[in-house]
Amino acid sequence: MTFNPEENVTEETTAELNDATLNELFEEGGCCSEESCKEASQSKAEEKPAVDDWKEKYFRALAEQENMRKRMQKEKQETLRYCYENCISEFLAPLDNLENALRFTEQASSEVKNWAMGFQMILTQFKEVLHNHGVVAFHSEGNTFDPHYHEAVEIVETEEQEEGTILKEFTKGYKSASRTIRPARVKVAKRPKTETLSSAPAECAEAAAETSNETC
Repeated sequence: MTFNPEENVTEETTAELNDATLNELFEEGGCCSEESCKEASQSKAEEKPAVDDWKEKYFRALAEQENMRKRMQKEKQETLRYCYENCISEFLAPLDNLENALRFTEQASSEVKNWAMGFQMILTQFKEVLHNHGVVAFHSEGNTFDPHYHEAVEIVETEEQEEGTILKEFTKGYKSASRTIRPARVKVAKRPKTETLSSAPAECAEAAAETSNETC
């Protein structure tokens, strides 16, 4: 193999040469000495850990940025959901009043019932809007009291029902997929307290008998 020292050896050409070819170049008086090539290889070997370290830091920063973006997006969605759920909770009281008013129209005249049918359609539309936003009413009467969904406004002692059973629902409760919008106001059953008379110890009974005999 012939080699012209005046020609420049590119990095790509040097990378393709094997050890035997490099030795031949050194013997023929190539462009670089063996010591300089070793120093260059050693320098690259020393730079490789630093490059790998910077790559690791770069990918780690990208991952942290992506996690932050997802976390901020989730917090934004939760904030928006709480905002419209709080806004919806303000409409529940007027909705209850409208629903209660329509119950009294069952015994009214036919003309009033015709008017009530229109308001009943409006009430149905309101409930559909709530359902579309994931807000639904839940039934409480007959179920067991749960502080996450119910608010006890009255407690009645009774032996006919198990303790904690909801006897009556005063105000309907509403909930979403994530939390309770408004707890139901209910009347809860409670077992009456039973007073138990403790029997006197045997020693007291014997002492009382001895005292009675001495008196006689």
